[in-house]
Amino acid sequence: MPIMKVGQAIVETLALEGVEHVFGVVGSATLEIMDAMYGRGDIRFVGCRHEQGAGFMALGYGRAKGQPGVCVAQNGPGVTNLVTNAAAALVCHTPMVIIGGASMTSQMYRESFQELDQPGIFRPVCKEVLQINRPERAPEMLRDAFRVAASGKMGPVYVDLPRDLLNAGEVEVELIEPASYRPQQHPEGDARRVAEAADLLTRAECPVLIAGGGVDWGRADADAVHLAEALGAAIVTSYGHNDAVSNSHPLYVGAIGRAGAPEAAEACRKADVVLALGSRLGHFTTFYDHRIIPEGAAIIQVEIDQREIGRNFPVAVGILGDAGAVARSLAQRLENAVPPAAVDQRRKDAADLRRRRRQRIDAEAGLDGLPPKPQRVYAELRRVLPESTAVVFDAGGGPAFGFDRIDYEAPRSMYTTIDLACVGSGLPQAIGVKMAEPERPVVSISGDGGFFMNAQELETASRWSVPVVNIVMNNNSWGSEKAYQRELYGGRYVEADIANPRFDKLAEMCGGRGFYAERPEEVASAVSEALRSDVPTVIEVPVDPEELPYPARVADVFQGRR
Repeated sequence: MPIMKVGQAIVETLALEGVEHVFGVVGSATLEIMDAMYGRGDIRFVGCRHEQGAGFMALGYGRAKGQPGVCVAQNGPGVTNLVTNAAAALVCHTPMVIIGGASMTSQMYRESFQELDQPGIFRPVCKEVLQINRPERAPEMLRDAFRVAASGKMGPVYVDLPRDLLNAGEVEVELIEPASYRPQQHPEGDARRVAEAADLLTRAECPVLIAGGGVDWGRADADAVHLAEALGAAIVTSYGHNDAVSNSHPLYVGAIGRAGAPEAAEACRKADVVLALGSRLGHFTTFYDHRIIPEGAAIIQVEIDQREIGRNFPVAVGILGDAGAVARSLAQRLENAVPPAAVDQRRKDAADLRRRRRQRIDAEAGLDGLPPKPQRVYAELRRVLPESTAVVFDAGGGPAFGFDRIDYEAPRSMYTTIDLACVGSGLPQAIGVKMAEPERPVVSISGDGGFFMNAQELETASRWSVPVVNIVMNNNSWGSEKAYQRELYGGRYVEADIANPRFDKLAEMCGGRGFYAERPEEVASAVSEALRSDVPTVIEVPVDPEELPYPARVADVFQGRR
């Protein structure tokens, strides 16, 4: 077995996992890891301006790559700055490995410099927490971290690394290829339960297929579509997973959920059988009630995590398995099992819902007035964004309008922190996506409040020559909270209105380019020019401060008001 320093062993293990970028802020407790990357071209350390920015970059990078994103932090405040990122990865079921420097073992439990119970802090927001206890075990523990992060319902793993073990000198280590310790698995589900589901779908009068994150992560879009075609069933996508199937497919209606399409919700409400393929039927998809999922419908739920099956809604059939593998098994059983007349009628019904949705959002291109409404801005974006664009949504009012107003043709084209709704995640996550897929157009969409939370990472993007395009819809307010205060508290606004610098000028100060689009017809040209740029860009768009998203707490949020 090779003999090397612990920092080098960690870097070699990461390189074997295919990690090309590690995100973080330089810290004394982890310098041996960074030094081991010095001069290498296969794996590089990306120094960020704040650990939270680094964590969101790792999140976007990991989701785009389909493998764990990696970030490293100094013990104490550096590590605690990554707690939100770990929580986001847990909620988004995104594989992530966080390596945190820690106090020396000889000084633990003595309140030494920057000492905290870091494993205890991360335990509630991670799939697994590990602490390296011997220097030669560092590669082994990292392998375990990658195994857990990338298996089943994926998520974050925190690895605690005491600095004296990192500085232990040369040790004998074992380096292993990933295929030999975590082979990929795609379980097809229990055959008996698959047969029960197929029988239920065969007898259904009005089935609907909900394509969730399991379809997206598993690249099972073709399998989901093939299954829907066998049934003639309308396809809707769960909240934040609009890209699970091609939006141009004639059976695709739209996304359900908090900021989804009313037409998609209508397709669900008419269903007698709901096939939730790779979806946990979570909060912002369903609100855990019957606004979208009809009370009398039989639910077939396919999930990779046993805990999620029947967790939020009782199921008629629950199948533990990979979304794509189960979809293929179901499609084989359903081929030619549904009467052609029924398939044709369902196709017509789906086409009608698609037409109504398209008419609704296309009409928004005619919205006049200055400053423009966010809906009009999205109409301009639909005109100009290339089909291959990856769109990253921050949380907040302006981005919320976009969940029903951008079309996607390929998996992993829509990025959001879903139910955790991390305001400030848009810009850094987009940087990570762009670094993972440098040839692909990447556009982030933020409100002014969210963008300013991590705007310092513009300098990171400039220093690393990451030409990500950032659209900032500026209404000089915390829009979502202002909407609540308007609708539920009689317009008694408390710190809902804010002031901002010119974000286009801020981009220029950080080494990028800035655009200021006051009129809606200026948006498309600014985006086109920004997409051709070789530096990060910011397009600031002042939007109507009175056009706010309808509060999610209000019961009729899914009835067309958003």
